Amino acid sequence: MSWNGRMAFHTIRVKLVIGVLILTLPIVGMLIYSNFYAIQVVRTQVADSYNKMMQLYMNQIDNNLDDIDKYMNNVVALNADFATMAQTPLNDRYFTAKILLFNQMSKDIFMYQSLSSLFVYGANQDDFLEVYRGLKSYEEQDSLRSHIRQIAQMSDKMEQYHSFGWEVVRIGETYYLIHVIKFNDLYMASAIDANKLMIPLNLIQFGEQGGALFASESKPITNAELIQHNGIELRNDMEEYYLSGHGNAYLIVGKTSRNGNFSLIAVTPDDKILENLPAIQRIVSLSPFLSLALIPIGLFLLRRTILIPLNRLIAAMKKIREGNMDTRIDDLPAASDFRIVNETFNQMIDQIQKLKIDVYEEQLSKQKEELHRLQLQMNPHFFLNSLTILYNMAKTNKVDLMMEMTMCLIQHFRFIYRSSMTFVLLKDELEHTRNYLRIQELRFPGSLTSDVRVPDFLLDTPVPPLILQTFVENVVKHAVTLDSPVRLVIEIDVKADQSDSSLSISIRDTGKGFPPGILEELNKGNSVSNDKGEHIGIWNIQRRLRLLYGKVATIRFANENPSGAAIDIVLPLQLEGGKGGL
Repeated sequence: MSWNGRMAFHTIRVKLVIGVLILTLPIVGMLIYSNFYAIQVVRTQVADSYNKMMQLYMNQIDNNLDDIDKYMNNVVALNADFATMAQTPLNDRYFTAKILLFNQMSKDIFMYQSLSSLFVYGANQDDFLEVYRGLKSYEEQDSLRSHIRQIAQMSDKMEQYHSFGWEVVRIGETYYLIHVIKFNDLYMASAIDANKLMIPLNLIQFGEQGGALFASESKPITNAELIQHNGIELRNDMEEYYLSGHGNAYLIVGKTSRNGNFSLIAVTPDDKILENLPAIQRIVSLSPFLSLALIPIGLFLLRRTILIPLNRLIAAMKKIREGNMDTRIDDLPAASDFRIVNETFNQMIDQIQKLKIDVYEEQLSKQKEELHRLQLQMNPHFFLNSLTILYNMAKTNKVDLMMEMTMCLIQHFRFIYRSSMTFVLLKDELEHTRNYLRIQELRFPGSLTSDVRVPDFLLDTPVPPLILQTFVENVVKHAVTLDSPVRLVIEIDVKADQSDSSLSISIRDTGKGFPPGILEELNKGNSVSNDKGEHIGIWNIQRRLRLLYGKVATIRFANENPSGAAIDIVLPLQLEGGKGGL
């Protein structure tokens, strides 16, 4: 292949044609397959419906045959008149029993709607007792008698009792289901006209050329014209449906009786089942040619209406991704949909620029509000502790200490209410912390000593308010006891690294330290406050530092050896001008 040929192969037009063919041909194939699959599904569903219907009706027929069989056995086994006829020669007693049995059978035959006739035949006397439902021709009656005589002759040497079961017998032009029971030399038989079993099935719609029938040994015993006229093949195995017939195909569904060698079969024209599918078949057959004819036109329209406007949109989005938020799509002739997309894109970029500013300002405002709320959460807790200290001093009548304590509290709360700012100077935070320590020394005389070490050049460094007092308060709450004195050491210095300098704050005490579970949760940054509010101040500090510094600030908690808690805080080193706000 030449260079020009390779270039032509790699053009968008050629690839688009190939892509359309790759997409179109499988779809056409899927349409054809779907059509055949739909036909098969429809046939299967119809066959399943007829199969259930045939099974239901065949069950009714078999249940009726079972009832007739039970009736006959009851007559043979329990009826005294039948027993008298079987054991008595032709005499008055015999004929009396025959008359009584005739009267009983004449009533009983109407209990079974499908039963056509009942017989009792004495082989030794060649005597018949016959009960018919409706009129029968002499020829038909004589044929039924002849069939029963033949059965009696063939079974002459059989055992005393024998049931022959239901069998299909042709009597003249009519097929019967005949059942014979032998008792000694007396035979009881019942006959059912197969055509009478078809009456309920005539109400079912099988199409103009369809219908239902009974068959035995692959031969129709009712509705034979339907099978012969359409050349339909009947099978002995009726487990699965199948198609048969010359010219027009017919769907064949059947069920075999459990009581005899006959089956109930439904014959439905295939075109009746698929009457809504031929139009779809024609459309599917023409779809490949229509698809190939429309491909060039489709490609031209695709390029004009989609590819060119889409390229403009992609180019603009690439510039936006590179950070050029001033990019806009020019208003050039295009489809109305793309014009809406372009206008929406330009409006969206304008809104994004505005939203970025609004969101940034809103975030700043929310951070300030949350910082103020977190700071105020500490005040009620300390306020209650302070009142408790004053109360205890008042109980012991320590007026001088109460006065000093009151002045310390005044300075303390003056700082609290003044420190609604985001940052305060380190020297003010230290003065507030020393004042707080003095309050605690008055509360626990001889139980708490402290040492604060800070270089003078860091005193004007901005820090978050209450960052020291919170941890000092935690030491007082959990470490200071009357049993042994606790020493608290605060060291603040500059931590220099390769990229920048940070403010390092170290707080150490000689108390019991953090419990293992609390220590783990604190280092994960989780809130560990209980229902008494313990450790809520530490969580507030963690939350405030995340709002102020993000991930730049860190707090680590540890236990000293042999005892005591250690807290290391690292903050970005800020200039004095940063104290005014966030």
